Amino acid sequence: MLRNLSWRHFDFWLLGAVVLATAFGTTMIRSAIAGNEELLPLINRQIYFALAGLALIFIVAAVDYRFWLSIYKPIFFVMSILLFSLFLSAQAVFGAARWFQVGVLFVQPTEFAKIAAILLLARYFNKVQNQPRDFRWIISAFLWVMGLAIWILLQPNLSNVVVLMVILASLLWFNGIELKHIALFGGIGVLITGAIVILSVAGIRIPFLQEYQQQRIVTFVIPDPNATFGATYNVQQALIAIGSGGWFGTGYGHGTQTQLRFLKVRHTDFIFSAVSEEFGLVGALFVIVVILLIIWRCLRVAQKAHDVAGMSIAYGVATLIFFQGMVNIGVNLNIVPVSGLPLPFISYGGSGLTSLMLGIGLVESVAMRYKQLDF
Repeated sequence: MLRNLSWRHFDFWLLGAVVLATAFGTTMIRSAIAGNEELLPLINRQIYFALAGLALIFIVAAVDYRFWLSIYKPIFFVMSILLFSLFLSAQAVFGAARWFQVGVLFVQPTEFAKIAAILLLARYFNKVQNQPRDFRWIISAFLWVMGLAIWILLQPNLSNVVVLMVILASLLWFNGIELKHIALFGGIGVLITGAIVILSVAGIRIPFLQEYQQQRIVTFVIPDPNATFGATYNVQQALIAIGSGGWFGTGYGHGTQTQLRFLKVRHTDFIFSAVSEEFGLVGALFVIVVILLIIWRCLRVAQKAHDVAGMSIAYGVATLIFFQGMVNIGVNLNIVPVSGLPLPFISYGGSGLTSLMLGIGLVESVAMRYKQLDF
């Protein structure tokens, strides 16, 4: 597991960007929940998870990533059991079972399922790299992901199922899917999305979607300007917060929408709006640039990987960070419906942060087992 270990090849630029994003995120969480005695313990929890995550990066990086691929069956089995147990007995939030409560901590297996899916797909694409890129090749990859996604869909947690499908689509692309298949599945995706929107606006219930999920779609397509609660209210307050920040913001801890609690879930889904209000456009661009730096370093590791498995791991982690970041910022700007996806490394969430650190550790493991990166 530790053969060919060389810390000279460890990507310290990637680590530095992750540390910077996590430190800034923790600082913003502190501002977002200031004055709320009930939420104050979340600050220390995020710090503990961040420190544990940094240690996890080094531990995972020290182990050859091919070891994790070799135990894909136990990973798939354990993750399936956790997701199935979550479906049966976990705490429901916004109509979906999302968390296990362990003492004072809430654990989200769904976050780790994303990393597990990347490993499963990396192993699959490495194994079949010389096979034809036919329909069977695509369906087999899809079945590996659906083995985990089905339990997430039943929670129901549609947004994270979409994340898994995006990871699958990106790895199919990077591994050479044919254009005719892209056109076919792209067309199917457009039809399904259109049908969901039309049925939701028409008030027709759709299986595997909760009423609140369909209502979010309706709210996005046909917003009610007089609404004073729910997703419409949150988005309105987010836009006010972003607009009031101007170029340089109102100052740390001085955002009115944030500090007076007009902005709800400001430490999770809408932390980008809190950043924009208190640090302005400059602060918002800073967050975006740091996240893009992390994604770029992951992509560079993928380009330098010496096998399909390593390439797929790095590309998969880059896709995960990019998509979640893009959707979260899009929600704050009201250009996509509210989804519940956090802003990577910035939003509060121990499980989400730890799973991303795990993904970064895997990328570092790939980087360390190849020649020194050229930058």
